[in-house]
Amino acid sequence: MATTRPQSRERPSAEHREAIVAARGVTKTYETGPVRVPALRAVDLEVGRGEMVAVMGPSGCGKTTLLNCLSGLDSIDDGEVVIDGRPLSAMSDTERTDYRARRMGFVFQFYNLMAVLTAVENVELPLLVARVPAKEARERALAVLELVGLADRAGHFPDALSGGQRQRATIARALVNDPAIVWADEPTGDLDSENAAEITALMRRLNREREISFLIVTHDISVGRSTDRLIRMIDGRIAEEHRLEVG
Repeated sequence: MATTRPQSRERPSAEHREAIVAARGVTKTYETGPVRVPALRAVDLEVGRGEMVAVMGPSGCGKTTLLNCLSGLDSIDDGEVVIDGRPLSAMSDTERTDYRARRMGFVFQFYNLMAVLTAVENVELPLLVARVPAKEARERALAVLELVGLADRAGHFPDALSGGQRQRATIARALVNDPAIVWADEPTGDLDSENAAEITALMRRLNREREISFLIVTHDISVGRSTDRLIRMIDGRIAEEHRLEVG
């Protein structure tokens, strides 16, 4: 069964946390025929272990591209991304895929749950793909569903779950491999204000209790204000950042 990290009594400040992810001069340009669109322009950014960071900015500013490049889902044209002290460029495609499966979790706006699988089956699927024994995978899936308050809905299919419940299932799936970092792309974008507040509070609690790093792309200022650090992007660049005192 997945182990639960104890809650830290004195968490190091964001300035003093060891970086789990570091971007150095990361540049990304998309080409559509003769048109070149610079998505990221020499971005420098670090995310500390156990830190919760929000990235905000207008549509098209490069937020999701940054998330995809830092997580290795997308390639970069220049610069370097270092994860756990190892450059992504030093990993083969297979090694990057394996690292994402073992050490990362992903939460998306529209859940990406498989409609033909129950909540517990969706959550355990990454473990089964990673060849974790079925009994252990089921135990771990049920444990994280309980952690996110969805144990009583484990046997329900996604279409029988509310939007908030679906996102809880998505978060459970992201946590089932005990990741070091969770990447969340507009995790509250498809939710009403009440469910959005609940999901935001859940991510904050998991960040604190399990010391998981979160990088959250969002348009929701209430999500941004709940994090340790708020970064604003404009035209593929980091325009400003603010460290927040969250109670």
